Amino acid sequence: MATSITKHERNLSAIIHASTFSKYFIPFGNFILPLILWTANKKQYDFVDYNGKQALNFQISMLLYAIIAGLITIPFFVGFLPDMFDWDFFGMHRLSNLNNLNIHIDSDDFRFGRLFWPVGISGILQVGLGIVNIVYTILATIRTNEGEYFKYPFTIKFIK
Repeated sequence: MATSITKHERNLSAIIHASTFSKYFIPFGNFILPLILWTANKKQYDFVDYNGKQALNFQISMLLYAIIAGLITIPFFVGFLPDMFDWDFFGMHRLSNLNNLNIHIDSDDFRFGRLFWPVGISGILQVGLGIVNIVYTILATIRTNEGEYFKYPFTIKFIK
């Protein structure tokens, strides 16, 4: 690039990327803080404009992927709902026998087995998305602080 990037631009861009971690303290902080920092400085600095768009697009993409991963499990839960209205499902018919503690665990009595596949797959996807989010946000923060143009993978360009 013909123009040099100032220390202020690099720091501001790194702060925009790092501010996405505010979601752990403030609801939707991963959108609010970067959006405020980006809109306040996007017209003054091209480097900050580029990184603000990258950070926001990545966070919106991660939210969309997390929603899709959660939606995958809905058909499995809808098929599971009729069984929940069977009072014997949770062992409610044995409430009068609480004084006779006869603990017996048998794999044939375990009726939640079919729920673990969709919930487990969705859980693994959510954990994977969380790890990808953390790793690439840290990488983006470091790279932009060094003055590099960082591009997140798996990002849909919502803000152009």
